[in-house]
Amino acid sequence: MTTDTIISVRDLKKSFGENQVLRGINIDIKRGDVLVIVGPSGCGKSTFLRTLNLLEQPTEGSIILDDVDITDKKININKHRQRMGMVFQQFNLFPHMTILKNMTIAPMKLLKLSREEAEKRALELLARVGLADRANDYPSQLSGGQKQRVAIVRALAMQPDIMLFDEPTSALDPEMVGEVLEVMKDLAKSGMTMVVVTHEMGFAREVASKVVFIDEGVIKEEKPPQEFFSNPECPRLKDFLSKVL
Repeated sequence: MTTDTIISVRDLKKSFGENQVLRGINIDIKRGDVLVIVGPSGCGKSTFLRTLNLLEQPTEGSIILDDVDITDKKININKHRQRMGMVFQQFNLFPHMTILKNMTIAPMKLLKLSREEAEKRALELLARVGLADRANDYPSQLSGGQKQRVAIVRALAMQPDIMLFDEPTSALDPEMVGEVLEVMKDLAKSGMTMVVVTHEMGFAREVASKVVFIDEGVIKEEKPPQEFFSNPECPRLKDFLSKVL
């Protein structure tokens, strides 16, 4: 893993009316990092993830992506947002399009790839997650786990530098969780920079380079997984881990 920082977050705050959800987040994410974010429901994890690519506009603070402050109103956010693939709890696939069409529409439109190039890349990615034979199916013909694997490779088809995952397994039946986590583990091994909000502590322990505990809109603890789970310092984290492990 190299030491250069790809995203630097400084004093990030986000309010919805009177409700201050993020109260000053500071973190550096390096290339090749797998940053796993955990914390109780409503603590600001998903809001933080959504501010990273400005799906939510921060109230204050800065997000520096490779020396560019993407919170600056003058920059073309769509151009920078393309560098971050996002996978949500819900799969957000277009139900009226085949899997192949779902995967090729954005690369053709935004990356200006030819149909041949886009389809070749889509089929390679589907093969990578064991779904090459489902390219001409529609989302309704797939299981939840298969849809989420398609959602991941659809994001990868845009050739992002960073992948953001917002609780990607929380809408799945328990027996489908493993197949999605396997894809994410392979992605981590390939060196992809990842920021993952999840309740899957096994994944955090096994795959994370760093685990972050957010509570009440701030980072309360940030450590390598071994230390995070075996030697938590913050009382709130100790309490949280006693309930989820």
